Amino acid sequence: MRLVGKQTWIFENNLYINATGTAVGPKEALGPLRETFDVTHEDLHCGEDNWELAERLLMKQAVDTCLQKVNLSYSDIDFFLAGDLLNQNVTANYVAREHQIPFLCMFGACSTSMETLALGAALVDGGFARKVLAATSSHHATAERQFRYPTEYGGQKPHTATFTVTGAGAAVVSQEKGPVKITAATIGKVTDYGIKDPFDMGSAMAPAAADTIQQHLLDMNRSPSDYDLIVTGDLSGVGSPILKKLLQEEGYDLSEVHNDCGLMIYRPDQEVFAGGSGCGCSAVVTYGHILNELIQGKLKRVFVVATGALLSPTMIQQKESIPAIAHGVVIEALEEGN
Repeated sequence: MRLVGKQTWIFENNLYINATGTAVGPKEALGPLRETFDVTHEDLHCGEDNWELAERLLMKQAVDTCLQKVNLSYSDIDFFLAGDLLNQNVTANYVAREHQIPFLCMFGACSTSMETLALGAALVDGGFARKVLAATSSHHATAERQFRYPTEYGGQKPHTATFTVTGAGAAVVSQEKGPVKITAATIGKVTDYGIKDPFDMGSAMAPAAADTIQQHLLDMNRSPSDYDLIVTGDLSGVGSPILKKLLQEEGYDLSEVHNDCGLMIYRPDQEVFAGGSGCGCSAVVTYGHILNELIQGKLKRVFVVATGALLSPTMIQQKESIPAIAHGVVIEALEEGN
């Protein structure tokens, strides 16, 4: 069976990420991973009239760059899987309307990068598609306007707040040999530990990440040491210690292999509160820096666990707690002859 244990898919065929594309905003371009991004912008408007158009441009640039790297056109893609943080996934929908590709719009909040990648791999592995394009995006200003307060409002934030990454990432998945392989995916469950503070996403999402990682290790009969890196998406400085403590209580020590995309994408001296978050956070770090490390042989097996807070402004105003989810994908470097 392709299903192993309770929540993990083992892919029977050789599945590859053939190419990726990334596009980021100004703060990300000033971070330590600048050289790993394909497109960078010097201002949040990215040359557009408003922030929403800027985010749309970022996703389009990530997708176009990805396809150009492997000399593919939109007509070569069987399915487009994409999502973002805005209401009704308007970024993904409006990008999709420009191209006549069968489209599956998806929402997992900040977990969308691995949700789209996992389901894209499943479609290819099951013979339902030859080539799948997975993409996601976020934008600091569009997210602030929708979920909290517009940046112009100037509201003060606590140190637990995360900084939504302005960026988009895209990947093409197929059975045609590429630079890295996708070997497994673990689909997460919705968890809710009663956190109600929308300025503390790390605490809300850490239990979901711990649950998915623990289940993955149980399903695969593996330990953390079987991975060179177990990277979460958006826990940043607050959620990452909570994750490690939760798993340590269950007998899993992540201290030697864990990192978080929200901590990797910015310099320590950048003013980003607890670190980065957003759909684009795990997407641009994974599709840029982490894949480069795999291709160069610095990493051999990585488990990318993207975390998402499934809140809405309406639910927060009604004093509801924040449900969260985490989806993980195993990406491996190619072995000789494989």
